[in-house]
Amino acid sequence: MDSTPSPSSSSPFDLVSSALGRYIPRGGAAAAAGTADAQGDRTTHQRVPDNPAAGRQDQILGAVNLDGELRITRCNLDAPVFAGLDAVAGRPFVDLLPPGDVPTVTRRLRQVLETGEAHVARIQRLRRGDGSELVVSMSILPAAVPQEGLTVSVIAMARRLHLYAAETAIGTSLDIGDTAQSLAQSLLAWGDVAAVDLDFAVWTGEGVTGKGQGRIRLRRAALVPDRAWPEGYVTPGEDLPSDASRLLAQAVRRDDTPQAIVMPDREAVERVLGSPRAMRALVPGDRSAGVVCIPLVLDGTPPVVLGVAEVWRRADCPFRDSELFDLQELVARTAHHVDLARQHQREHTQVLALQRRLLPRPGGDTIEIASVYQPATPDSAGVGGDWVNSFPLPDGRTALVVGDVVGHGLGAAATMGQLSMEARALLSAGLAPDEVLEHLDETVTLLDDAESGLAAGYSALGSTCCIAIYDPVSHHVALSSAGHLPPVLVSPDGHAGPLAVRPHPGLGAEFALREPFDVHTFGAPPGSLLAFYTDGLVEDPAVSIDEGIGRLADAVSRVHPWDALQQAARYVVATLAPEPVRQRDDVTLLLARMIGYRKGDTATWRLSARYDAPARARAHVSTLLRQWRPRDDTRDNVLLLVSELVTNAVRFATGPITVRLIRAGHGLLCEVGDTGNGRPRLSRGGLLDDGGRGLHVVHRLTTRWGVRWTDTGKVVWAEVAR
Repeated sequence: MDSTPSPSSSSPFDLVSSALGRYIPRGGAAAAAGTADAQGDRTTHQRVPDNPAAGRQDQILGAVNLDGELRITRCNLDAPVFAGLDAVAGRPFVDLLPPGDVPTVTRRLRQVLETGEAHVARIQRLRRGDGSELVVSMSILPAAVPQEGLTVSVIAMARRLHLYAAETAIGTSLDIGDTAQSLAQSLLAWGDVAAVDLDFAVWTGEGVTGKGQGRIRLRRAALVPDRAWPEGYVTPGEDLPSDASRLLAQAVRRDDTPQAIVMPDREAVERVLGSPRAMRALVPGDRSAGVVCIPLVLDGTPPVVLGVAEVWRRADCPFRDSELFDLQELVARTAHHVDLARQHQREHTQVLALQRRLLPRPGGDTIEIASVYQPATPDSAGVGGDWVNSFPLPDGRTALVVGDVVGHGLGAAATMGQLSMEARALLSAGLAPDEVLEHLDETVTLLDDAESGLAAGYSALGSTCCIAIYDPVSHHVALSSAGHLPPVLVSPDGHAGPLAVRPHPGLGAEFALREPFDVHTFGAPPGSLLAFYTDGLVEDPAVSIDEGIGRLADAVSRVHPWDALQQAARYVVATLAPEPVRQRDDVTLLLARMIGYRKGDTATWRLSARYDAPARARAHVSTLLRQWRPRDDTRDNVLLLVSELVTNAVRFATGPITVRLIRAGHGLLCEVGDTGNGRPRLSRGGLLDDGGRGLHVVHRLTTRWGVRWTDTGKVVWAEVAR
């Protein structure tokens, strides 16, 4: 073997050899790795001498340099702990690996060669010439010049160092699959094949307590090494057969207590599993094999089994007691990481379910709706607070709402749900968009109060919201915004641009910063397209926010009037956010294509508030109904309804009266507007009482009725089934 080069060298191999290869550990763990592991006994501990001259005997680090073909060019593996490793110049490095690990390690080596990104600290086994194996922590470092190849540094793993490194690697992710994979890779140091099978409830984030004894449904979460497996063998993502799950559960729950079990050879495996189907699903090959099964247990009363970890090895290499102790300690140390991933999955699933529920449904006859919600990367702190909603209002208009709640996780999700439901209730009650935002502003302020807040430690101050109401008769949109980015309007001729909405500090701003919410009204003729979105769609660190909005306007302007709107929404998101893996925030888009009522489906009359107004209204409506030809009973009900509503308007209001009749879906919508500000209320009086008799008639004739407020008064609307 080559000797250690001088410290003046600058290649990764020289740096590792000089900086790490001469490091002298001071402690019992290093002695165990340097001496005991070389003898094959991990439980033997010897004191490391304090004399630096003895350091060469205790060295646990080494380096191997490889060329572009992954052949060894030089190495520094002189320490006794590396004795038996045939690291000869010109030999392929993969010859030092167990056969089953060759594909995975080769892929990692070539990946570092191609990308130049180091692959650091993976637990790996190296095979000695006599067939024994050495557990190391292996890092793959690229050379400064690609033509110089790679440097592989190895650290012979002492028992405590191995356990610490494994637990550290396992606890780096809140993803269930990644956590299980890290555990399986660490367990591979003790065997030829390692698998982790988890209770299905862990995958879904459900609670796993209170399950009946022996009742467990297992799904394979991880399997190493990466190789071709025999037919019928369970691979990651697949459920274990019911009998295999039951047998494993019974085996590790002996005497109602989760315990590790060892099946030293194939005969013992067959006695426990019995079923040929279970053998095909669990045994990784036809050769004789032994296995240790260790339950992943959460301490409690009773203890909770999250799943089972299995380590398989050849029957001629039985598990020693010290190895079983190490395996159980590692699994016990890491079970809580699996439970943390389960809890994160549960929160993620709950928030995502709420997010999906708030997504708008397809529009009706007067408007077409499409939306796309793309959550941030799975390793983010949970799903964000972006939400969009659209819903028909009882009076025939359509509400479009988009908001962005500060933060992620359950606190943001709870606030998001509360604001969304409150906005819907207030809009359905007839309030204007600016009035709704005033209520939402007050709600956010109250939620931020630590004493009465929804979630301690969470603040929704600075959340944004934009509300628009589309009138399909007048083809106008009334819009109010609380700090939200301006919607993009595409006119029927294809011209696109953001609406000139006055900036606002957002919901829950300090009292000194609060500004009144403006109402922006604009025309949206049939064929217009309106795009609502959240900042995750247009924000890019490389460009300004205005340029991001311009990109959105350009993408939306290319949507053809004949294009399916849902497909167009996906196209816009794919154009602006093509790499969801790299996005840092949720992406939300709502597209609304205005259709409106046909001209022949609506009629409007303006009448003076005189005594003859009801008769004149009946005459106009009667003439129109002869053209629409509804059922006779519907015609009579509409005429009576119009008469009562106009009579009330003349009696309790002043100024002109507006009567509007709309043929919508399966009903006729009648609206009577006046300049009064009093709210009609249905009293408990009977039909013979003078006060409130008209509203009782309205209530009995209609399927629903209500009031909405305008700048000049109010509109009482009512719907009659056709």
